[in-house]
Amino acid sequence: MKISLIVPCYNEEKALPLFFEEIKRVSSEMSEYEFEMLFIDDGSKDNTLAVIQGFAKEDERVKYIAFSRNFGKEAAMYAGFCNSTGDYTAVIDADMQDPPSLLPEMVKILEEGEYDSVATRRKTRKGEPKIRSLFAKMFYKLMNKFSDANIVDGARDFRLMKREMVEAIVNMCETNRFSKGIFAWVGFKTYWLSYDNVERVAGKTKWSFWKLFKYSIDGITNFSSTPLKIASVTGIFFTFLALIMLVFVFVRALLFQDPVQGWPSLVCIILFIGGIQLFCIGIIGQYLSKMYIETKKRPHYIVAKTNKDDIVKK
Repeated sequence: MKISLIVPCYNEEKALPLFFEEIKRVSSEMSEYEFEMLFIDDGSKDNTLAVIQGFAKEDERVKYIAFSRNFGKEAAMYAGFCNSTGDYTAVIDADMQDPPSLLPEMVKILEEGEYDSVATRRKTRKGEPKIRSLFAKMFYKLMNKFSDANIVDGARDFRLMKREMVEAIVNMCETNRFSKGIFAWVGFKTYWLSYDNVERVAGKTKWSFWKLFKYSIDGITNFSSTPLKIASVTGIFFTFLALIMLVFVFVRALLFQDPVQGWPSLVCIILFIGGIQLFCIGIIGQYLSKMYIETKKRPHYIVAKTNKDDIVKK
């Protein structure tokens, strides 16, 4: 039985040695399984690639794919899925926030045969800024309300999957990818394994608040058309409201000879309605931009260096 580990890396030269030592320790305890360690260097600007190449010289189980530039974690994970060969495949971060020590338990659950995937989630967000935790919880609530993809609060990308699920994910070759939604959308029976939040061992997080915000927008628009419906309903509501106000002003001027005054309030109303219109146009623009990108059919990633012979490029 072979296990493939997909490790997306971006500027992780400090964390990688610690991660690699832990992975070697865990794999030695699971000697009955064959391991493939597939490191994806997502255009790192530090010595991440050199560190990975050192691992490859030390351990023949280490394979790497280095991108020509930074294509993003989603592209890195997709490259890993396309090139993994194991009966079981796991996505795991190099910063140790995804504890490799959970792998034996995850494999044991899959071996029992009832589940096709073992996914992980954090029990709490201890150590995370409160404002970030608040927005994260709001995102999961909105995502589950708006879309068909049921995403568990605190879900991580760290999960172990059977080959059938990996192939289903690879077949979803869309350019605009949101893996948490894809994992949920493809289905398969998933066991959720909870663990306490773990701080990264070295380096700095690559996810700023703004990047997380844009990522959440991508998640909602990739798996739901509800924002478009909201824009439509908003337009209908304000159209009826304008008609009612028009009748009110006309009747008041006709019956009471009341000159219509109050241009400051009128300006405020115009600005408010204009803002709503721009907001709705922005929602439509998000969907149009995604359609535009999809029609280009550009590759998800470009490989600059690799030590893998049978690499799949998509």
